[in-house]
Amino acid sequence: MNKYLLIIGLIFISSSAFSQIAVNRDPKIAEMVSEISSDSLENYVRKLASFTSRHTLNTNTETGMPAAQEYVLSKFNLFAKNSSGRMTAQIEEFVIPADGRRITVDSPAANVIATLKGTDPNDKRVFIISGHMDSRNKDVMDAEGIAPGANDDGSGTAAVIELARVMASREFPATIMFVAFTGEEEGLKGATYLADKAKEEGWEIGAVLNNDIIGNSSSSGTLINDNLKMRVFSETIPSNETEEMARLRRYTGAENDSKSRQLARFVKEIGERYVDQFEVKLIYRADRFLRGGDQTAFSRNGFTAVRISEMNENFYHQHENVRVEDGIQYGDLPEFMDFEYLRKVTAVNVSALATLSQAPSQPEEVQINVRGLSNSSTLLWKEPATGEAKGYYVLMRETSSPMWEKKFYTSDLTLTLPYSKDNYFFAVQAVGENGAESLPVFPVPLSR
Repeated sequence: MNKYLLIIGLIFISSSAFSQIAVNRDPKIAEMVSEISSDSLENYVRKLASFTSRHTLNTNTETGMPAAQEYVLSKFNLFAKNSSGRMTAQIEEFVIPADGRRITVDSPAANVIATLKGTDPNDKRVFIISGHMDSRNKDVMDAEGIAPGANDDGSGTAAVIELARVMASREFPATIMFVAFTGEEEGLKGATYLADKAKEEGWEIGAVLNNDIIGNSSSSGTLINDNLKMRVFSETIPSNETEEMARLRRYTGAENDSKSRQLARFVKEIGERYVDQFEVKLIYRADRFLRGGDQTAFSRNGFTAVRISEMNENFYHQHENVRVEDGIQYGDLPEFMDFEYLRKVTAVNVSALATLSQAPSQPEEVQINVRGLSNSSTLLWKEPATGEAKGYYVLMRETSSPMWEKKFYTSDLTLTLPYSKDNYFFAVQAVGENGAESLPVFPVPLSR
Protein backbone atom coordinates (compact mmCIF):
# COMPACT_ATOMS: atom_id res chain seq x y z
CA MET A 1 0.00 0.00 0.00
CA ASN A 2 1.23 3.46 -0.81
CA LYS A 3 2.47 5.05 2.40
CA TYR A 4 1.23 8.44 1.16
CA LEU A 5 -2.47 7.97 1.79
CA LEU A 6 -4.20 10.90 0.20
CA ILE A 7 -7.94 11.24 0.69
CA ILE A 8 -8.83 12.84 -2.63
CA GLY A 9 -12.36 13.69 -1.52
CA LEU A 10 -11.02 15.87 1.26
CA ILE A 11 -8.98 18.29 -0.81
CA PHE A 12 -10.61 21.66 -0.54
CA ILE A 13 -9.82 24.85 -2.38
CA SER A 14 -9.88 27.99 -0.27
CA SER A 15 -9.30 30.38 -3.16
CA SER A 16 -12.82 29.90 -4.52
CA ALA A 17 -15.81 31.86 -3.25
CA PHE A 18 -16.97 28.84 -1.29
CA SER A 19 -14.59 26.18 0.00
CA GLN A 20 -15.23 23.03 -2.01
CA ILE A 21 -15.16 20.24 0.54
CA ALA A 22 -16.24 16.94 -0.97
CA VAL A 23 -16.88 15.02 2.24
CA ASN A 24 -19.88 13.28 3.69
CA ARG A 25 -21.91 15.16 6.26
CA ASP A 26 -22.64 13.40 9.52
CA PRO A 27 -26.42 12.82 9.30
CA LYS A 28 -26.86 13.49 13.02
CA ILE A 29 -25.19 16.88 12.75
CA ALA A 30 -27.06 17.65 9.53
CA GLU A 31 -30.28 16.92 11.40
CA MET A 32 -29.33 19.40 14.14
CA VAL A 33 -28.57 22.01 11.51
CA SER A 34 -31.96 21.45 9.92
CA GLU A 35 -33.71 21.95 13.26
CA ILE A 36 -32.36 25.48 13.75
CA SER A 37 -35.44 27.68 13.32
CA SER A 38 -35.55 31.30 12.22
CA ASP A 39 -38.98 31.56 13.84
CA SER A 40 -37.64 30.40 17.19
CA LEU A 41 -34.71 32.80 16.94
CA GLU A 42 -37.05 35.67 16.14
CA ASN A 43 -39.26 34.84 19.11
CA TYR A 44 -36.27 34.85 21.47
CA VAL A 45 -34.98 38.16 20.12
CA ARG A 46 -38.35 39.88 20.29
CA LYS A 47 -38.86 38.73 23.87
CA LEU A 48 -35.40 39.94 24.88
CA ALA A 49 -35.99 43.29 23.15
CA SER A 50 -39.31 43.69 24.96
CA PHE A 51 -37.57 44.32 28.27
CA THR A 52 -37.13 48.06 28.74
CA SER A 53 -33.40 47.75 29.23
CA ARG A 54 -31.02 44.87 29.74
CA HIS A 55 -28.33 47.20 30.97
CA THR A 56 -26.06 45.39 33.44
CA LEU A 57 -26.89 47.88 36.20
CA ASN A 58 -30.65 47.90 35.59
CA THR A 59 -32.10 46.09 38.62
CA ASN A 60 -35.79 46.33 37.74
CA THR A 61 -37.23 42.87 38.36
CA GLU A 62 -40.15 43.46 35.97
CA THR A 63 -38.62 45.14 32.94
CA GLY A 64 -34.85 45.10 33.47
CA MET A 65 -31.90 42.73 33.50
CA PRO A 66 -33.17 40.44 36.31
CA ALA A 67 -36.41 39.82 34.39
CA ALA A 68 -34.48 39.05 31.20
CA GLN A 69 -32.22 36.64 33.07
CA GLU A 70 -35.24 34.80 34.45
CA TYR A 71 -36.60 34.52 30.91
CA VAL A 72 -33.39 32.93 29.59
CA LEU A 73 -33.27 30.61 32.60
CA SER A 74 -36.86 29.53 31.94
CA LYS A 75 -35.97 28.56 28.36
CA PHE A 76 -32.94 26.58 29.52
CA ASN A 77 -35.02 24.76 32.14
CA LEU A 78 -37.70 23.98 29.56
CA PHE A 79 -35.17 22.40 27.20
CA ALA A 80 -33.49 20.56 30.08
CA LYS A 81 -36.63 18.43 30.41
CA ASN A 82 -35.56 16.68 27.18
CA SER A 83 -32.05 15.89 28.40
CA SER A 84 -32.71 12.87 30.65
CA GLY A 85 -31.28 14.82 33.54
CA ARG A 86 -28.01 15.74 31.82
CA MET A 87 -28.77 19.46 31.42
CA THR A 88 -28.99 21.79 34.39
CA ALA A 89 -29.35 25.57 34.41
CA GLN A 90 -28.66 28.36 36.84
CA ILE A 91 -28.29 32.08 37.29
CA GLU A 92 -24.74 32.37 38.63
CA GLU A 93 -24.39 35.55 40.64
CA PHE A 94 -21.19 37.47 41.23
CA VAL A 95 -20.08 40.98 42.15
CA ILE A 96 -18.44 43.35 39.69
CA PRO A 97 -15.81 45.35 41.59
CA ALA A 98 -15.89 49.10 41.08
CA ASP A 99 -13.42 50.05 38.37
CA GLY A 100 -13.70 53.84 38.58
CA ARG A 101 -14.75 53.90 34.93
CA ARG A 102 -18.03 52.20 34.00
CA ILE A 103 -18.73 50.50 37.33
CA THR A 104 -18.71 53.25 39.98
CA VAL A 105 -19.53 51.00 42.97
CA ASP A 106 -19.35 47.28 43.61
CA SER A 107 -22.35 45.95 41.72
CA PRO A 108 -24.24 42.63 41.72
CA ALA A 109 -24.41 40.83 38.38
CA ALA A 110 -25.07 37.36 37.02
CA ASN A 111 -24.49 35.04 34.07
CA VAL A 112 -27.17 32.59 32.95
CA ILE A 113 -25.67 29.17 32.27
CA ALA A 114 -27.01 25.84 31.05
CA THR A 115 -24.65 22.87 31.32
CA LEU A 116 -25.17 19.76 29.20
CA LYS A 117 -23.09 17.11 30.95
CA GLY A 118 -20.95 14.90 28.74
CA THR A 119 -21.70 11.19 28.62
CA ASP A 120 -18.06 10.05 28.94
CA PRO A 121 -17.00 10.24 32.60
CA ASN A 122 -13.36 10.26 31.49
CA ASP A 123 -13.86 13.25 29.18
CA LYS A 124 -13.20 16.41 31.18
CA ARG A 125 -13.41 18.77 28.21
CA VAL A 126 -15.82 21.72 28.28
CA PHE A 127 -16.95 23.52 25.12
CA ILE A 128 -18.56 26.93 25.57
CA ILE A 129 -21.06 28.67 23.29
CA SER A 130 -21.76 32.24 24.40
CA GLY A 131 -23.37 35.60 23.74
CA HIS A 132 -23.93 38.60 26.01
CA MET A 133 -27.43 39.53 27.05
CA ASP A 134 -26.76 43.05 28.35
CA SER A 135 -27.75 46.00 26.14
CA ARG A 136 -26.83 49.68 26.05
CA ASN A 137 -27.66 53.09 24.62
CA LYS A 138 -25.25 55.65 23.23
CA ASP A 139 -24.41 56.61 26.82
CA VAL A 140 -23.01 53.39 28.25
CA MET A 141 -23.85 54.63 31.74
CA ASP A 142 -27.57 55.00 30.96
CA ALA A 143 -29.10 52.11 32.90
CA GLU A 144 -32.74 53.28 32.66
CA GLY A 145 -33.35 54.44 29.07
CA ILE A 146 -34.98 52.18 26.49
CA ALA A 147 -32.30 49.81 25.14
CA PRO A 148 -33.80 46.92 23.14
CA GLY A 149 -30.45 45.35 22.23
CA ALA A 150 -32.07 43.17 19.56
CA ASN A 151 -28.93 42.53 17.54
CA ASP A 152 -26.31 43.58 20.10
CA ASP A 153 -26.48 41.10 21.53
CA GLY A 154 -29.96 39.65 21.59
CA SER A 155 -28.92 37.83 18.43
CA GLY A 156 -26.00 36.05 20.10
CA THR A 157 -28.10 35.25 23.16
CA ALA A 158 -30.85 33.87 20.91
CA ALA A 159 -28.31 31.62 19.16
CA VAL A 160 -27.17 30.28 22.53
CA ILE A 161 -30.80 29.57 23.54
CA GLU A 162 -31.53 27.86 20.22
CA LEU A 163 -28.47 25.64 20.44
CA ALA A 164 -29.55 24.62 23.93
CA ARG A 165 -32.95 23.68 22.53
CA VAL A 166 -31.56 21.62 19.66
CA MET A 167 -28.70 19.94 21.55
CA ALA A 168 -30.35 19.19 24.91
CA SER A 169 -31.82 15.89 23.76
CA ARG A 170 -28.58 14.69 22.15
CA GLU A 171 -25.62 12.98 23.75
CA PHE A 172 -22.02 14.18 23.49
CA PRO A 173 -18.96 12.72 25.21
CA ALA A 174 -17.75 16.18 26.26
CA THR A 175 -19.63 18.78 28.31
CA ILE A 176 -21.22 21.81 26.63
CA MET A 177 -21.94 25.09 28.40
CA PHE A 178 -24.48 27.54 26.99
CA VAL A 179 -23.72 30.95 28.49
CA ALA A 180 -25.52 34.30 28.38
CA PHE A 181 -23.02 36.77 29.81
CA THR A 182 -23.72 40.09 31.45
CA GLY A 183 -21.45 43.10 31.80
CA GLU A 184 -19.94 42.91 28.31
CA GLU A 185 -20.60 46.58 27.56
CA GLU A 186 -19.00 47.56 30.87
CA GLY A 187 -15.74 45.78 30.09
CA LEU A 188 -16.32 42.02 29.61
CA LYS A 189 -17.25 41.59 33.27
CA GLY A 190 -19.30 38.39 33.08
CA ALA A 191 -16.88 36.68 30.72
CA THR A 192 -13.91 37.72 32.86
CA TYR A 193 -15.58 36.26 35.94
CA LEU A 194 -16.18 32.90 34.23
CA ALA A 195 -12.82 32.75 32.44
CA ASP A 196 -10.94 33.54 35.65
CA LYS A 197 -12.97 30.91 37.50
CA ALA A 198 -12.21 28.34 34.78
CA LYS A 199 -8.49 29.06 35.01
CA GLU A 200 -8.44 28.98 38.80
CA GLU A 201 -10.33 25.68 38.93
CA GLY A 202 -8.34 24.10 36.10
CA TRP A 203 -11.15 23.55 33.62
CA GLU A 204 -10.17 21.81 30.40
CA ILE A 205 -11.84 24.21 27.98
CA GLY A 206 -11.65 22.79 24.47
CA ALA A 207 -12.95 25.89 22.67
CA VAL A 208 -15.08 29.00 23.14
CA LEU A 209 -17.40 30.17 20.36
CA ASN A 210 -18.47 33.69 21.28
CA ASN A 211 -21.35 35.13 19.24
CA ASP A 212 -21.72 38.90 19.28
CA ILE A 213 -23.85 40.83 16.76
CA ILE A 214 -24.83 38.04 14.35
CA GLY A 215 -28.32 38.90 13.11
CA ASN A 216 -28.03 41.71 10.55
CA SER A 217 -27.20 41.45 6.85
CA SER A 218 -27.15 45.11 5.78
CA SER A 219 -24.53 47.77 6.47
CA SER A 220 -24.90 51.44 7.27
CA GLY A 221 -23.30 53.98 4.96
CA THR A 222 -22.29 51.59 2.18
CA LEU A 223 -25.77 50.16 1.45
CA ILE A 224 -24.39 46.62 1.27
CA ASN A 225 -26.94 43.84 1.68
CA ASP A 226 -25.27 40.45 1.92
CA ASN A 227 -26.71 37.43 3.73
CA LEU A 228 -24.16 35.00 2.28
CA LYS A 229 -21.16 35.72 4.53
CA MET A 230 -20.21 35.89 8.20
CA ARG A 231 -16.95 36.63 10.01
CA VAL A 232 -14.78 34.73 12.47
CA PHE A 233 -12.17 36.75 14.35
CA SER A 234 -9.13 35.04 15.86
CA GLU A 235 -5.99 36.26 17.53
CA THR A 236 -2.63 35.53 15.95
CA ILE A 237 -0.11 36.02 18.77
CA PRO A 238 -1.67 34.48 21.91
CA SER A 239 -2.60 36.95 24.62
CA ASN A 240 -0.84 34.79 27.20
CA GLU A 241 2.31 34.20 25.11
CA THR A 242 5.43 33.55 27.16
CA GLU A 243 8.96 34.21 25.97
CA GLU A 244 9.43 30.49 25.30
CA MET A 245 6.21 30.42 23.25
CA ALA A 246 7.38 33.50 21.33
CA ARG A 247 10.76 31.91 20.62
CA LEU A 248 9.10 28.77 19.23
CA ARG A 249 6.66 30.82 17.17
CA ARG A 250 9.47 32.81 15.56
CA TYR A 251 11.57 29.68 15.06
CA THR A 252 8.81 27.78 13.23
CA GLY A 253 7.16 30.70 11.43
CA ALA A 254 3.86 29.98 13.22
CA GLU A 255 2.55 33.54 13.30
CA ASN A 256 -0.63 32.38 11.59
CA ASP A 257 -1.10 29.16 13.52
CA SER A 258 -2.23 30.06 17.02
CA LYS A 259 -4.76 27.77 18.68
CA SER A 260 -7.49 30.34 18.11
CA ARG A 261 -6.58 30.57 14.44
CA GLN A 262 -6.84 26.79 14.17
CA LEU A 263 -10.31 27.03 15.71
CA ALA A 264 -11.31 29.74 13.23
CA ARG A 265 -10.24 27.55 10.30
CA PHE A 266 -12.17 24.67 11.82
CA VAL A 267 -15.34 26.78 12.10
CA LYS A 268 -14.96 27.77 8.45
CA GLU A 269 -14.41 24.23 7.17
CA ILE A 270 -17.16 22.61 9.21
CA GLY A 271 -19.61 25.50 8.86
CA GLU A 272 -19.34 25.56 5.08
CA ARG A 273 -19.64 21.77 5.04
CA TYR A 274 -23.09 21.87 6.63
CA VAL A 275 -24.57 25.27 5.73
CA ASP A 276 -25.17 25.61 2.01
CA GLN A 277 -24.57 28.84 0.08
CA PHE A 278 -22.78 30.46 3.00
CA GLU A 279 -19.20 31.63 3.37
CA VAL A 280 -17.30 31.94 6.63
CA LYS A 281 -14.73 34.71 6.29
CA LEU A 282 -11.55 34.49 8.34
CA ILE A 283 -10.61 37.86 9.83
CA TYR A 284 -7.02 38.03 11.03
CA ARG A 285 -7.75 40.14 14.09
CA ALA A 286 -8.68 39.23 17.65
CA ASP A 287 -11.76 41.42 17.13
CA ARG A 288 -12.93 44.38 15.09
CA PHE A 289 -10.53 47.32 14.77
CA LEU A 290 -9.84 48.75 18.26
CA ARG A 291 -12.85 46.88 19.68
CA GLY A 292 -13.33 43.76 21.77
CA GLY A 293 -15.69 41.02 22.92
CA ASP A 294 -16.14 38.35 25.56
CA GLN A 295 -13.81 35.89 23.83
CA THR A 296 -10.94 38.17 24.90
CA ALA A 297 -11.40 37.22 28.56
CA PHE A 298 -10.81 33.57 27.67
CA SER A 299 -7.94 34.22 25.28
CA ARG A 300 -5.95 36.15 27.87
CA ASN A 301 -6.35 33.20 30.24
CA GLY A 302 -4.83 30.87 27.66
CA PHE A 303 -8.03 29.29 26.34
CA THR A 304 -8.83 28.77 22.65
CA ALA A 305 -11.54 31.27 21.70
CA VAL A 306 -12.94 33.11 18.67
CA ARG A 307 -15.53 35.78 18.00
CA ILE A 308 -18.32 35.05 15.52
CA SER A 309 -20.01 38.10 14.00
CA GLU A 310 -22.08 39.28 11.07
CA MET A 311 -20.30 40.39 7.91
CA ASN A 312 -21.68 43.95 7.75
CA GLU A 313 -22.58 46.02 10.81
CA ASN A 314 -25.27 48.67 10.72
CA PHE A 315 -24.28 51.44 13.11
CA TYR A 316 -27.68 53.15 12.93
CA HIS A 317 -28.89 50.23 15.02
CA GLN A 318 -25.96 49.72 17.37
CA HIS A 319 -25.16 51.72 20.52
CA GLU A 320 -27.81 54.28 19.58
CA ASN A 321 -30.85 55.65 21.43
CA VAL A 322 -34.20 54.74 19.85
CA ARG A 323 -35.28 57.81 17.85
CA VAL A 324 -36.02 59.14 14.38
CA GLU A 325 -33.55 61.76 13.19
CA ASP A 326 -33.28 63.24 9.68
CA GLY A 327 -35.70 60.60 8.49
CA ILE A 328 -33.56 57.74 9.82
CA GLN A 329 -34.80 55.32 12.48
CA TYR A 330 -32.07 54.73 15.03
CA GLY A 331 -31.96 52.10 17.73
CA ASP A 332 -31.28 48.37 18.05
CA LEU A 333 -34.77 47.17 17.13
CA PRO A 334 -35.88 43.68 15.97
CA GLU A 335 -37.40 44.98 12.74
CA PHE A 336 -33.93 45.74 11.38
CA MET A 337 -32.71 42.16 11.76
CA ASP A 338 -32.56 39.36 9.19
CA PHE A 339 -33.71 36.22 10.99
CA GLU A 340 -32.98 33.89 8.11
CA TYR A 341 -29.42 35.20 8.18
CA LEU A 342 -29.34 34.64 11.94
CA ARG A 343 -30.44 31.06 11.31
CA LYS A 344 -27.47 30.47 9.03
CA VAL A 345 -24.94 31.84 11.52
CA THR A 346 -26.54 29.77 14.29
CA ALA A 347 -26.35 26.69 12.07
CA VAL A 348 -22.62 27.24 11.58
CA ASN A 349 -22.29 27.30 15.37
CA VAL A 350 -24.17 24.06 15.94
CA SER A 351 -22.23 22.20 13.24
CA ALA A 352 -18.85 23.23 14.68
CA LEU A 353 -19.87 22.74 18.31
CA ALA A 354 -21.42 19.32 17.71
CA THR A 355 -18.38 18.13 15.75
CA LEU A 356 -15.93 19.23 18.44
CA SER A 357 -18.02 17.83 21.28
CA GLN A 358 -18.18 14.33 19.83
CA ALA A 359 -14.64 14.15 18.43
CA PRO A 360 -11.67 12.72 20.31
CA SER A 361 -9.42 15.22 21.98
CA GLN A 362 -6.45 16.51 20.00
CA PRO A 363 -3.48 14.22 19.32
CA GLU A 364 -0.73 14.61 21.90
CA GLU A 365 2.90 15.67 21.42
CA VAL A 366 2.63 16.46 17.71
CA GLN A 367 6.12 16.88 16.26
CA ILE A 368 7.86 17.31 12.93
CA ASN A 369 11.22 15.64 12.44
CA VAL A 370 14.06 18.08 11.72
CA ARG A 371 16.97 15.67 12.19
CA GLY A 372 18.91 16.58 9.09
CA LEU A 373 17.94 18.21 5.83
CA SER A 374 15.30 16.57 3.65
CA ASN A 375 12.78 17.39 0.94
CA SER A 376 10.23 15.17 2.65
CA SER A 377 8.49 15.82 5.96
CA THR A 378 7.86 13.31 8.73
CA LEU A 379 5.28 14.01 11.41
CA LEU A 380 4.72 11.93 14.52
CA TRP A 381 2.36 12.15 17.47
CA LYS A 382 0.71 10.28 20.31
CA GLU A 383 -2.88 9.20 20.78
CA PRO A 384 -5.42 11.66 22.19
CA ALA A 385 -5.81 11.67 25.96
CA THR A 386 -9.59 11.41 25.65
CA GLY A 387 -11.76 9.42 23.26
CA GLU A 388 -10.95 6.79 20.67
CA ALA A 389 -9.26 7.82 17.42
CA LYS A 390 -9.74 5.48 14.48
CA GLY A 391 -7.17 7.50 12.56
CA TYR A 392 -5.62 10.89 11.91
CA TYR A 393 -5.51 13.58 9.26
CA VAL A 394 -2.21 15.24 8.49
CA LEU A 395 -3.13 18.64 7.10
CA MET A 396 -1.03 20.62 4.67
CA ARG A 397 -1.14 24.07 3.13
CA GLU A 398 1.20 26.40 1.31
CA THR A 399 2.70 29.06 3.55
CA SER A 400 0.66 31.77 1.82
CA SER A 401 -2.66 29.94 2.11
CA PRO A 402 -5.19 30.87 4.80
CA MET A 403 -6.80 27.40 4.84
CA TRP A 404 -5.59 23.81 4.91
CA GLU A 405 -5.49 22.60 1.31
CA LYS A 406 -4.95 18.84 1.61
CA LYS A 407 -5.71 16.13 4.12
CA PHE A 408 -3.77 12.88 4.33
CA TYR A 409 -5.32 10.05 6.30
CA THR A 410 -3.43 7.41 8.27
CA SER A 411 -4.22 5.01 11.09
CA ASP A 412 -0.59 5.11 12.26
CA LEU A 413 1.05 7.54 14.67
CA THR A 414 3.46 8.86 12.07
CA LEU A 415 3.39 9.83 8.40
CA THR A 416 6.07 10.87 5.94
CA LEU A 417 5.00 13.11 3.06
CA PRO A 418 7.00 13.95 -0.10
CA TYR A 419 6.64 17.69 0.57
CA SER A 420 9.28 20.04 1.93
CA LYS A 421 8.71 21.63 5.34
CA ASP A 422 10.36 24.72 3.83
CA ASN A 423 7.40 25.23 1.51
CA TYR A 424 4.40 24.00 3.50
CA PHE A 425 2.82 24.15 6.92
CA PHE A 426 1.46 21.00 8.54
CA ALA A 427 -0.84 20.02 11.40
CA VAL A 428 -2.44 16.84 12.75
CA GLN A 429 -5.98 16.17 13.91
CA ALA A 430 -7.58 13.07 15.41
CA VAL A 431 -10.58 11.40 13.75
CA GLY A 432 -13.18 9.51 15.79
CA GLU A 433 -15.07 6.36 14.84
CA ASN A 434 -17.97 8.59 13.79
CA GLY A 435 -15.72 10.65 11.52
CA ALA A 436 -15.69 13.72 13.78
CA GLU A 437 -12.42 15.65 13.62
CA SER A 438 -10.62 17.29 16.53
CA LEU A 439 -9.00 20.69 16.31
CA PRO A 440 -5.65 20.55 14.44
CA VAL A 441 -2.36 20.73 16.32
CA PHE A 442 0.60 22.60 14.84
CA PRO A 443 3.80 20.52 15.25
CA VAL A 444 6.88 21.45 17.25
CA PRO A 445 10.35 20.53 15.93
CA LEU A 446 11.86 17.18 16.90
CA SER A 447 15.62 17.55 16.58
CA ARG A 448 16.97 14.70 18.68
